[in-house]
Amino acid sequence: MDEAANYPPIDPTSFDLILIGTGLSESVIAAAASAAGKTVLHLDPNPFYGSHFSSLPLLDFSSYLLSLSSPTTVTASDSTVDDVDYVAVDLNTLSLYSDVEITPTSDELSDLSRKFNLDLVGPRVLLCADPAVDLILKSGANQYIEFKSIDSSFVGDVNGQFSSVPDSRAAIFKDRSLGLMEKNQLMRFFKLVQENFGQNASESSENSTVKISEEDLKSPFAEFLSKMKLPQKIKSYTFALFLVAKKEPNKCGCMMILYAIAMVDHDQDELKDCKKMILTKDGLDRLALYSSSVGRFPYAFGALTYPIYGQGELPQAFCRRAAVKGCIHVLRMPVPAILVDKNDGGYRGVRLASGQDLFSHRLVLDSTLSFQFPSVSSSQNSLQESSETLNLRDVKGKVARAVCITNGSVKPDVSSFLLVTSVRVLQLGSSLSVCPPDMFVYYISALCDDANQGKKMLHAAMNALFASPNSELPEKNSSGESESTEMRLTVLWSAVYIQELTTVSTTSVCSSPMPDQTLNYKDILDATVELFHKLYPEEEFFPKSTSNENNENENNDDDMNS
Repeated sequence: MDEAANYPPIDPTSFDLILIGTGLSESVIAAAASAAGKTVLHLDPNPFYGSHFSSLPLLDFSSYLLSLSSPTTVTASDSTVDDVDYVAVDLNTLSLYSDVEITPTSDELSDLSRKFNLDLVGPRVLLCADPAVDLILKSGANQYIEFKSIDSSFVGDVNGQFSSVPDSRAAIFKDRSLGLMEKNQLMRFFKLVQENFGQNASESSENSTVKISEEDLKSPFAEFLSKMKLPQKIKSYTFALFLVAKKEPNKCGCMMILYAIAMVDHDQDELKDCKKMILTKDGLDRLALYSSSVGRFPYAFGALTYPIYGQGELPQAFCRRAAVKGCIHVLRMPVPAILVDKNDGGYRGVRLASGQDLFSHRLVLDSTLSFQFPSVSSSQNSLQESSETLNLRDVKGKVARAVCITNGSVKPDVSSFLLVTSVRVLQLGSSLSVCPPDMFVYYISALCDDANQGKKMLHAAMNALFASPNSELPEKNSSGESESTEMRLTVLWSAVYIQELTTVSTTSVCSSPMPDQTLNYKDILDATVELFHKLYPEEEFFPKSTSNENNENENNDDDMNS
């Protein structure tokens, strides 16, 4: 608070849009609004960009995780002006994480803390043909971020065995675990999808000998997959390709394809009890997206890519793009209150921790911020309706997350890979600049109904993959070789935490979407685009011209260090 109070006054004091929090959604909206010619002020109480989508050094990661595990209230400054026509309403910060378990940090790791870039929302990857990548290119944010390919994908079984996933035509025919008949069946399946849903589907479908009927497209995807009669091995590979874990990964049948291709998280076994049924068209769209991702960029050998220095580079790239267009960014600035009109209860602006009042037409709040409308005006005004909605959060479940630092790779010859078992596991090495050499970072996640179930799933996965720090090494025989065929890795540090999945719907004061349970950003970006059009229904979301302005003056980048 004292540090923020020492900030010089912000000038100007009135804006078209104020955003609090520099998470991915807020950063995209800041860049889009700035590109549309709006005056934008972007505030964050943290000393770094990204909020809940950040990639942080080791010690900072632990501190931030613990700070978000309990709700807080920052009281507005006592400085008031008697003749103003508005009042200040305190903002509350909701707890985002619970059941946080963090192992002690050794002196060696503490000294290397700045060498780590740990994602708060891992595991997460990007498909090369994903709409998120298209948005990065369209907005011009690609000028400020670099990617590298994820080396491999594996599927794991209940016995701890890994099977490599063939992710291209060449890989399929080189795979020795597939028979000739199985290879042909898999290729025919991919061809069917490409002809009906690929990038050139309209041309291919004219020459296609097999059409997917409208009746099948509108049917549950589980039923369509049952009709395909693919061998179990092919079903398992398809399951691995689309990176979604089932609680029973060894279960026979087309459910594996269903959860993998569609990336759904709700159980589809019993359609009548299914919370969110997926249709055949949606599932095949996902399959076509993966197929289109393979080989799209020269740096990515497969379908998956990851930002160098971590997922936190994504919001930073959009913040830089916003700064080029005139957006003002200020970090280390808590916002304890919003300003409410005394007469009609409408939104007027925000009060900074420094005591300065700023005004805007629109406001976007970080997903963990909420406020309670005071009983000072008409009880039927628009702001009261908005604030009540902000405080009403629809719980959609929980996601259990774990981050582990180890002394080696589960697959010694692979630096980065995605593993699908009963949970999702992403291993990253130093080639992606997320950890020091000879160390590796693992992200593990699983959907759960409650914290106990989620933590059991995470610890079971960790026990299967790694040895505990105090476990003894395998005994050696007379020849000096270990009796164990594989040396189990040691966990040097770990963090386990539970995140509640909620949705927030707002009216005049908007709240950004919080991190979800998926491996990609599709749902978050869909909600972000919808939010932008709610704010500015007449504006285009990133006009095409913005992506071609590569030589634009970037003097406003100085605001990035505010």
